[in-house]
Amino acid sequence: MKAITRFSNSLMEKYLPDPFLFVLILTLVIFVMGLGLTESSPIEMVTYWGDGFWALLAFSMQMVLVLVTGFVLASSPIFKKGLGHIAGFAHSPSSAIILVTLVSLAASWINWGFGLVIGALFAKELAKRVHDVDYRLLIASAYSGFIIWHAGFSGSIPLSIATEGHPFVDTIGVIPTSATIFAGYNLIIVAALVIIVPLLNRMMMPKKEDTITVDPSVLVDPVAEALPAKSEMTPAERLENSWVLSMVIGVLGIAFIVYYFVQNGFALTLDLVNFMFLFLGIIFHGTPRNYLISIQEAVKGAGGIIVQFPFYAGIMGMMTASGLAGVMSEAFVSVSTAQTLPLFAFLSAGLVNFFVPSGGGQWAVQAPIMLEAADMLGSDPSRVAMAVAWGDAWTNMIQPFWALPALAIAGLKAKDIMGFCVIVLLVSGVVIGLGLLFL
Repeated sequence: MKAITRFSNSLMEKYLPDPFLFVLILTLVIFVMGLGLTESSPIEMVTYWGDGFWALLAFSMQMVLVLVTGFVLASSPIFKKGLGHIAGFAHSPSSAIILVTLVSLAASWINWGFGLVIGALFAKELAKRVHDVDYRLLIASAYSGFIIWHAGFSGSIPLSIATEGHPFVDTIGVIPTSATIFAGYNLIIVAALVIIVPLLNRMMMPKKEDTITVDPSVLVDPVAEALPAKSEMTPAERLENSWVLSMVIGVLGIAFIVYYFVQNGFALTLDLVNFMFLFLGIIFHGTPRNYLISIQEAVKGAGGIIVQFPFYAGIMGMMTASGLAGVMSEAFVSVSTAQTLPLFAFLSAGLVNFFVPSGGGQWAVQAPIMLEAADMLGSDPSRVAMAVAWGDAWTNMIQPFWALPALAIAGLKAKDIMGFCVIVLLVSGVVIGLGLLFL
């Protein structure tokens, strides 16, 4: 395993380009594939690309806020103390790797946005305490928990088909989460990954001489400038350093969160996660000035999200409007039977997700094809839907789109962790595929 991991890391470090170059190359690849595999003309492909370019603006802002508010919350004294207490259970590199994987898996199953941020933040806290752990593997382990998000409480596909009036209700009706998220086969797959992924990450630990530890500067928290004496402060400075304003605004935010849970139950959305992170950060930092200092530090890592997400939106526009995503899906359906359709739905979703890294967007493209095939072949539509959901989560392991927030928090590049993530992709793919085919 160490030899395989070393080879995978070497391969990624040499040949995996920066995520920005990666998305530019993907753009050209999809443009050429659209010309070759569909009837779209060059001008039509350009139009699809341009029309879709800004389709993820709202989502891009949500992801920026996931990064910024999560970072700010984690840098607050109270939250750091809490993460530090949990991190205290790790006394060796092995236990650190296993612990961060388990925390990330649990958090991602509850909510994908929550898991994406908490895993990376917890990994940084562990790196402060376990000095001889491989930092690349630690962050990769934190990211590996993201593999199960679509089979959990925030899975967009199972939640969509469980909603009255969803777009495909005339085809499959309303399918409750008891037949998807909480179905026996799905829970067994989740349980298997909760056992296998932490152990797999532990097995990938490099030899001591190959271990790359964290640059201490990455873990340094922003230091506030010394405050003048209160008698020397201007009225504006007193307001900036007053805890009263932060507490009043924070209480308003907490009141809304409590009201939301009373009205809707524990139904986390990305907006609510960001709302919670934002207002808890305001409260935990104590004063507006401390909060703003942390904000200024957090936004430094948001550049990749701001620049790259529009290009992915353009790729999604080409994939969907040209029919290329449908062509890919139909190729897998053409060789499927009632028994194997969930497996091929999983594989096709994994492929399409590489170019359309959005669960909701991907389901809109693939659902008509997959659900029609399920009806024709007599396959269970709920299982086919979960197969698409698993495929969407599966190739996130090697999709820089989703890794950007975690990488920004960690201060690493995609090539630093992707060698480990490739191994997780291969092993988890076997586990998920066998579960969908035989359970």
